[in-house]
Order: sequence, then C-alpha cells, then structure tokens
Amino acid sequence: MRVPLVVVRAFSEPLLLLAAFGSILLATTTLVALTMYVSSIGDAGVRRVLETAPYRETTTTVSALVNAETFQRYDRAVRDDLTAVHTALPALTTSLRSDSYVMPGQDGEKQPELLRFASHDGLDRHGRLVSGRWPETGGTVVEAVISQPVASATGFEPGREFVTEGRLDRRPVTVRVVGVFLLDDPAHGRWAGEELLSRGVEHGDYTTYGPLIVAEETFLARFATNVRATWTAEPDFGALTVERLRPLAAEIERTRERLAAAGCVNCLTAGGLPGLLTQLATASLVARSTMLIPVLQVLTLAAYALILTARLLADHRRMEVALLRSRGAGTVRLTALAAGEALLVAVPCAVVAPFLGPPLLALVHQLPWIRTSGVSLAPPVDPGAFLVSSGVALGAAALLALPSLAGTRRTYVEEQSARGRGVRGLIEKAGADLALLAVAALAVWQLRRYGAPVTATAAGGLGIDPLIVSGPALALLAGGMLGVRLVPRVSRLAERLTARRPTLAPALGTWQVSRRPLTYAGPALLLTMAVAIGILSMATVSTWRASQLDQAAHQAGADLRLSGPSAGSELGVLGRGTAFTALPGVTAASPGLRRQTEVNGEPALLLGLDAGALGELFDLRPDLSAQPVARLARALPGDLAGRLDLPGRPGTLTVRVEAPAPAPARLVLSDALGVWIDLPLGGLRAGGNRIELDLAAAAGRAGKITYPLAVRGLVADPAAGLRLAGLSADGRDVPVPPAFVSPREPGPLPVVLTAGLAASLKLEAGQTGPATVAGRVVPVTVAGVVASMPTSAPGQQALLADWETLQARELAAAQPPLPAAEWWLAVRDTAPAREILRANPQWDVTVTDRRELTAKLRDDPLAGGLQGALILGFAGALGFALLGFLANAVVAARQRGAEFAVLRALGAGPRQLFGLLVTEQAFVVGLSLATGTGLAVAVGNLVVPNLVLTGQASAVTPGVLLHIPPAATAAMLALVAGMLLAIVAGLAWRLRRARTLEER
Repeated sequence: MRVPLVVVRAFSEPLLLLAAFGSILLATTTLVALTMYVSSIGDAGVRRVLETAPYRETTTTVSALVNAETFQRYDRAVRDDLTAVHTALPALTTSLRSDSYVMPGQDGEKQPELLRFASHDGLDRHGRLVSGRWPETGGTVVEAVISQPVASATGFEPGREFVTEGRLDRRPVTVRVVGVFLLDDPAHGRWAGEELLSRGVEHGDYTTYGPLIVAEETFLARFATNVRATWTAEPDFGALTVERLRPLAAEIERTRERLAAAGCVNCLTAGGLPGLLTQLATASLVARSTMLIPVLQVLTLAAYALILTARLLADHRRMEVALLRSRGAGTVRLTALAAGEALLVAVPCAVVAPFLGPPLLALVHQLPWIRTSGVSLAPPVDPGAFLVSSGVALGAAALLALPSLAGTRRTYVEEQSARGRGVRGLIEKAGADLALLAVAALAVWQLRRYGAPVTATAAGGLGIDPLIVSGPALALLAGGMLGVRLVPRVSRLAERLTARRPTLAPALGTWQVSRRPLTYAGPALLLTMAVAIGILSMATVSTWRASQLDQAAHQAGADLRLSGPSAGSELGVLGRGTAFTALPGVTAASPGLRRQTEVNGEPALLLGLDAGALGELFDLRPDLSAQPVARLARALPGDLAGRLDLPGRPGTLTVRVEAPAPAPARLVLSDALGVWIDLPLGGLRAGGNRIELDLAAAAGRAGKITYPLAVRGLVADPAAGLRLAGLSADGRDVPVPPAFVSPREPGPLPVVLTAGLAASLKLEAGQTGPATVAGRVVPVTVAGVVASMPTSAPGQQALLADWETLQARELAAAQPPLPAAEWWLAVRDTAPAREILRANPQWDVTVTDRRELTAKLRDDPLAGGLQGALILGFAGALGFALLGFLANAVVAARQRGAEFAVLRALGAGPRQLFGLLVTEQAFVVGLSLATGTGLAVAVGNLVVPNLVLTGQASAVTPGVLLHIPPAATAAMLALVAGMLLAIVAGLAWRLRRARTLEER
C-alpha cells in the first residue's frame, strides 16, 4: 500500500511534527476550555447570585385592596400575568390580613389589646405544628392556629374557644384555636413585611397579637371587608440564561400596567427583582468581557508559539522545498503539501479538544476558591465547542503552513544565498514593536478611563470594546518585543565580559548568542510573554482576593456591626449594649452614631465612636491615612462632660431639684459602656422638687444595665437656673458637688475628615476652622485626613468624631443625647455571636459581619469568575513556553552538530560542551525571566486594578492595590527555570550519548 507523500513528508520530521501537534492541541484544548468556562460561569453565576440574593430582591409582590367579590377576579388576573411573564406559574404565596378585633374580655375598654386574623397559604411549608392541627373551613365556629409566641403571650392553647368582635363593624366572631405552630426561620426575608407573624406581638399605640391563621375560604367569607391581599411570586431561576435577564426585567417592570388593563386598577407591585436582573445583566457582560482578556492572552501566545514552530519547520525544509521546486514542483503542489501537512496535525486536535475541555474544567473546579463559590462547572460537549475547536485548529493550521509557503517561489540558488541573512528581517521590522506599543497604550488608557472592558454602544446599551479587551494582550506582546531588543545588546555586553575569563564555555556561549541574536530572539520573546502572563495571572488572583478582604473590612467597619433602634420593648436603651457586649468572643465594643448629615451644605456621613476603642475596632487600611489609627484615636477626644458616679447597682433614683420658676427638665445618665440616656423629670414647679425615677424600664423586659451609672447633667432651658439639690440611689444619698452643672460651651470638635471634605473646608491636618454640621456652626480641629472612611459609600464624604465628645456638645447645647443606633464589636469568632443574634429576632438587630461579608464577596461567581480563566491561561502559557523552548533548543542543537564535532576535534570535552549549551540557553532563560517579571509588574500596575470590580460591575471601594505574591512568584520562576534547565541537561546528555555511540 502506497503511503501518501504528505504523510511521508510529515513523519520525516517527527520531533517538529510532535511539537506542532502539542502546540495546536494545547491551543485548541485551552481555548475550548476557556470559552466553555466563560459561557458556563456566566449562566451558572447568574443563577447562583439569584439563589443567594435576599428574598425581597428575588420576588415580585402584588398587593391590592379586596373584598369577597373582587378577590377571585384579581387573583386570576395576577396568576395569568405572572404565568405569561415567567413562561410558567412561579411559586405563588397569597396572604390576607384582617382589620382589628378586640381581645376577649376587654370590650368597652378605652385602649383594649387587639387581635388580627390572617390567611397565608403555604404556611405549612415554612412552619411546623407544635401541637394540634391546621385549620379547616366550614361550620359556624372559625378554626384558627396561632404561633408559639402568640400562645405564650396570650395563654391561648388548642381547644380554647372565645368570642371577639371587630372594632369597625362590631360583628362578633366565635373562634376555636385548633393548633400552635412555629416558623422554621422567623428571621427569613419572607417575613420582612410580616413582623406580627414572625414575632406574634406588635407594640405601639395599641398592643396587637396574632395573626390568628384561618383557611383562605374562611377568611374570604368572614373577614374580607376591603382588606389588603398580597401575592408573592418566587420564580424558578434554574433555566434562566444571561440573554433573558434584560427582557425579563422589562416584562416585570410592566406588570402593574398589564394588571390595570386587566381590571385590577388598585394593584400595586413591589420587589427588587427588575433592578437585580438589570444589574446582573450588566455584571455578567462585564465579567465575560473581563474573562476574554486571558483568552486573548493565550490566543496571542499560542499564535506566536505556532509561528515559532512553523518557522523552525520551514527553515529545516527550506532546501528541500527548493530542490522540489527545481525538479518541477509548482506553487500549487507545494502549497497543497504544506496545507495537507498542517491539516494532518490540526484535524485530530479539533476532534479531541472538545472532549478534553470538561475534564480540564473539572480540575480547575477543584481549586478551593473556585469550589467555594458553589458553581458547578460541568458544561456539555455541544456543537459550539466543536465550532471553537475547529476555528482554532484551522487558524493554527494556517499559521503552521504560512512560513513554508513563503519559500515556494525560491530556487535552490536563491535559498542558498538567502541563508544567514535573517538579522536583516529584524532590522526591517524594528518599528513594528513601537507601533504595537502605541496601540496597546491607547487600549490600556481606555481601560483605565472607563474602568471596565465595556463601553456604550450606538443603540444606547453596553457592549464589549474589542480594543480595550485586547489591551493587556497587546501590551504584553509589545513589551515582549521591546524586550527582544535587549538580546543583541545584552549579549554583546556579556561577550565582552566573558571574553576576559579563561574558561571557554561562557565566552563561546555568549559569542554564539551575540553572533546570531535572531535565533535566540524568538524563544526569548515566547518565554518573556509566558512568564509575564503567569505572573500577571497570579497577581490578578492575589489582588482580587486581597481586595475582597479590603472591601469587606471597609463595608463592615469592624468585626461585627449591629444596627437597629436604640431602644425596644425587649431591650431598652441601657439593655442593648449589655446584651451585645455579652456575646461570645467580644473583646472590645463601642456604641456608635452613624447618620447622614450635611457639612457646609454637602452631604456627608457622620460617625461617632469611642476613641479609646478605635485601635481594636476600626478597620482602616493603612494606606488610606497618613497617620495610624492609634494616633488618630489619641487626637480625637475633646472637651468632655463632667460626671457624678452613682455607687452600687441602683434600680431607682430620687432626684431633688431646686427651680426658681416652673420649667420642664431632664436628667442625663450614662452607663459603663458609654450609652447616654435622657430621663424626663416632667414639669418642675418653682422651689423644691422631688422626683422618683425607675431605671428598670431603661433596660427593657429582658435587658440588664451595665454598672456603674453616672449622672452627666441636668438639661433644661439655660435660663431656668436649675440646681441639683440632692440625689439618692436606692434610698442611699449620693453627695452632690455644689458646682455640678452642665458644661459651658466646649472648644473645637476634633474630627477625622475624608480628603474631599477637608478640601471643601480648606483645612489640613492640625488646622482649626468653622464647619456647618447639620445646620449648626461648629469649630472643628482636623485630627487626620483619610482617603476613604469605613462604612461610607463609594465617593461619599465623611467625618469621624469621638462618641463622648459628641455627647458633651449635645449636653452643652441642651439637646437630647445621641442614640446608640449602632454597636461596633471586635470579636474573635463571629459565628457563635451570629447564632445568638439569629435566635433572638425580637432584639431587632441588623448584623453586618465582616467575615460573612468577606465570604459573600469572595464566593461571588460573577466577580470571581476571572480567577478560573486566569488559572487556565496560566497553565496554557507555561505549556506553550515549555513546548516552544524544547522544540527550539533541540532543533538548534541538531543544526549545530557539525560545529560540535569541530569543537570536539579541537579538544572540547563533554563538560565544556554542556557548559556551552547551558550558557546559551541560560542567557535566554535568565533574560526572559527578568524581562517577563518586569513586564508583568509594569502591565500589572496599569491593568490589574481596573480588572477587579464588584459583583455589580462597579468600581471597588477602597481602591484596589496591586498585590504580587512574592513567594508564589519566586516559586513559579524557580519552577520554570528548573524545567527549562532540565531540558538543556537532557539535550546535553543526548548529545553525549550520541557521541559515545559514534565512538563505539
């Protein structure tokens, strides 16, 4: 059987054929895996974000006033509309709540306790029966179930039957309690608008218990007297793709219009789903565009590696092609041979690569920071994968064949005369790298300007900008080409230095490089780009992870930040701090003020914290301030209010006040945690006044006071002339200094300002000047200036002051104390504290946990999807570098067989030949590693901070700092150098073995 000429010709050079096959297989597999990754991480990332988003952001709520007649019509309209929008009816929950009913036995009272009835379908899916059964419809007695908190507060239990009447229509209703239930998670977002259902009681002007849950048919028959019905839709996002995000958001936005057209005129819609979908559409576009950057880097490197291999193949066959030409082979025949040989290598790669992509992604998914995102990377081998692999393989085949086609028109004599004139090509193309550098600079400038690889399109939307996306790859290529210019210059310098040494190998090796710099320029450029891509990939991943820590610390401000009302029925003003500081693991705490205000008419955030605890609490990145937090803390305290400490642990206070005229007054106390409270003394009469104060109410029903307490002053009209004549704590007299009065006007308020606010006030650190804060002119002294204040929004101006100093100013101005609406806690391990807070929803606390926030940011698949693409790009870059270097080193050594024979004949031993090879290749390796590292640092500073974005595709606060991990970088460089030198050692051993065989 006759073997085709193209096959015989291809296998005549097995080494180069294997190198070409490896390069094309690596290129197709890596690029197929990258495209699979980009596609799958987008859809899976969107679904993951929607699965973990807050309940109110992933649901659509429709509400309307209904009665027994209109409910059925509105219900049908809502269901039909939601089915049309989501192509299938989402999980729909309907709830109705009645008007108020009087608690049994309290008829006729002026302010009775109240009951409410409700219907809530699906409650059995989110709660469990503690006793009894779920209610049924029918009969003259209304069956109802109640929550366990209602049972505890009212004493109702299964079997209890009573009569209640409506406060509006006075209709009596006979009710039988048939069961008690407990919600699975009372703190879940689905109960955000159902506080009565989750807590069982509401305190206000009236105390209301309930709701008493009845069947929907019963509610419509007995309680549907123009009450509000609420439909909550929970869509299934399992099949949602990125392409459906914006259309779905637009459809949900028009829900109210369609319902009004269908007859539900008073239907209102709510929910954050349209905004979330639009935000995700933008974020996914930015994420995909960002992930295209490593794709283009690998594509550029793959193209160059193939060109380098193809050039070696073409150089080796140059004389063969010339001989074929001289024997009558035409251009078409030679072109067919070159194309056939390239396709012989490329076609198997196109077939195999799609099947290698999923296993490669499975390996990437094993990385901890990819696995923790919760996204499963198991893309199918679809036609798109074969389309990508075929396109890449055909492109690779073209690159492999082109250098061979360039010499098809040369004769044997022309080829002989053209040999050795390769340096001229370098000179002729000397300006190409500068032109490429200009294009790369423009692309990088646009990336830094726009902050992401997307720009506005002509249609008004967002689109991927190809120039910006290709900027980093172009910058690496241009930088590598500029680095190649160092080869002849550095080699000549090395030649002069080694020529003075007595050893042969270094001098001969550097002379060889300086004599033929173009031969070594190709491998040097390949290695330079590979090293730069590897370091840049590691730097991007490390920078991204460090930025997540910085963002979490900035958003949280402390390990735990607890927000909520400063007082409640469960925990009062003096009880909240005691409960919070008793949480497990708390090492430092501070009450906090955090409110929006105006400074000289400019919106700003005002923070008030205990300056003494800032060093342990305040998460301020060191580069954001010229002074450390400890120094800022020492400069923040200003004029403080006086204090009269109360002995023991008093539960009551007896206050005796002398008043020259009738006037209202208040007594200001503080506890050991720094919480201030204002206790009304009522309207004082002229002369002596004696007031009894009960302190238990200040702690709340479940709260405790942290002692000792201190009296901070009397607050009244400054003209009243009040005098604290006496004070008793639990009947025990407390000496009152004669001069104990509220402080005079305090001095300047020390503050820490953000840079923008300091500039608008025209103040620098250490300077004092006036500032209008919340409408009051306040002299301030700048204790420090920070670039960004923790807990502030991006671009928001802010100022920080000492908590005690702020309270002293309020006291001096006869204003009520500032409420402790926040608590900042330093906690060793936040998990136990979080569990206690979750188990006590009645404390009404919103928790910001720095560690939880870090995990949420780190595991965001859209924001962190770039990591997986970088890992794939990093592995591909190293593979191309090793393949290219191996092929070039082997071919170069084989082409110099005669030269080595002459050197051996002149007496050069194996060690000298090995030293010669090591010198030549170590020169290339060392120069490439150094140039690649420098190139990665330069490009990284320009590009990487703009690639790290939030999950909402917005700029990061605080600003991103480039972080190149030194240990990992050094390990990678050592690994690359070791593998390359191992190739050189293997090559030297092969040459030595070949000589030994010849001698035998």
